[in-house]
Amino acid sequence: MAYEYDLFIIGAGSGGVQASRIAANFGARVAIAEERYLGGTCVNAGCIPKKLFAYAAQFRDDFEDARSYGWRMGTPQFDWKTLVSNKNDEIERLSAVYQRKLKDVNVAIFRSRATVADPHSIEVAGRRITAEHILIAAGGWPRMPSIPGAELGFTSNEAFHLSTLPKRMVIVGGGYVAAEFASIFHGLGVDITVVHRGGRLLTTFDADLGTVLGEQMQSKGIRILFWSHIAAVARRSALDIALTDGTVLESDAIMFATGRTPNARGLGLENAGVTLSSSHAVMVDANYQTSVPSIHAIGDVTDRVLLTPVALAEGMAVADRLFNKGEKTVSYDNIPTAIFSNPNVATVGLSEAHARIRGLDIAIFKSSFTPLKRVLTARSEKVFMKLVVDKQSQRVLGAHMVGPEASEIIQGFAVALNCGATKRQLDATIGIHPTMAEEFLTMREAVP
Repeated sequence: MAYEYDLFIIGAGSGGVQASRIAANFGARVAIAEERYLGGTCVNAGCIPKKLFAYAAQFRDDFEDARSYGWRMGTPQFDWKTLVSNKNDEIERLSAVYQRKLKDVNVAIFRSRATVADPHSIEVAGRRITAEHILIAAGGWPRMPSIPGAELGFTSNEAFHLSTLPKRMVIVGGGYVAAEFASIFHGLGVDITVVHRGGRLLTTFDADLGTVLGEQMQSKGIRILFWSHIAAVARRSALDIALTDGTVLESDAIMFATGRTPNARGLGLENAGVTLSSSHAVMVDANYQTSVPSIHAIGDVTDRVLLTPVALAEGMAVADRLFNKGEKTVSYDNIPTAIFSNPNVATVGLSEAHARIRGLDIAIFKSSFTPLKRVLTARSEKVFMKLVVDKQSQRVLGAHMVGPEASEIIQGFAVALNCGATKRQLDATIGIHPTMAEEFLTMREAVP
């Protein structure tokens, strides 16, 4: 059968765009459909605007610390609308870049919702189009809780577009999104209360990271209510936020950071025979192939590793295998992850708990210290570092950090771990002095 396209992609986020460009460069006829915005969550409602907002929020600490270094200035004034406007300009620029890159390799772009009609057909913009291969790269969407009054709140999607900056905000959740936005809005002058159902932040990360981050966020003035659950939200003069223990919080706004759901429903996948999980994620094999051989899926819609660089790597692997006869695979070991909270958190490799679950005999090295930049200030914030080491091989299994620029430091350790770096090799490496990163090279005594 002659198909109109070799590859049709649903979803023009990072993974979908990467797959389309690589496939087109291999000579494939490619089309891509996007009903919202080019660049997906990362460019429009995730990585990029979030990091820009995090930069804005960190200036608060910088202004305060500058006085200890001899700088004198007036009272800083923050304008929310300026930040939002400048952020919007940058997002528009990036969206145009994505569109230009697709057009440069002759990828057909459909700015419309697309659904799967059968294993080789897609319905889009009132047309039925055929393709030899279909790739689902539709991403995910923030999940709202099923409680009365939830519609009075917003999620990370809307957080970048608030018309005004509230004076008080409750953030529900204890994962990385909650931690990041709590830090962002607090840094911009909002009175923040975090409501979390667990006993520490970042429960899917190394336990020390969540504990240290929670302590430092609280020391900055962020209120965190652990073991707490939202029962209902109601609007009176402000928002009344009722907890299940009977406590009522009064706030100007409430943000839900309560997880994300794969965008697989309503795409016609079930009718085409594609198997979905109980969480409505698209089930795939090691080659990102679904239960229907001609249909593939990558990125957040598979609900595995929800990171932009992972979706990019998966998109490259699919395009290489389908149109270059390649055998490119994606390793899910030692994927570095950063949380752009204040302070930053970054991690790569195994947590202490996961190493013990695997039955490994490990040594743990920890360090907590005041970074040089803070010693002249009144700030008590410390940097925390941790290494997980296999005792027998001395191989470093995990590196974890809470502190300024943690992401920049851990990125280098991701390379080292993938190269099989050992603790002896770290010990033998001469550090750059004085830096925070050199502390990873000077931790000599394992904790008892």
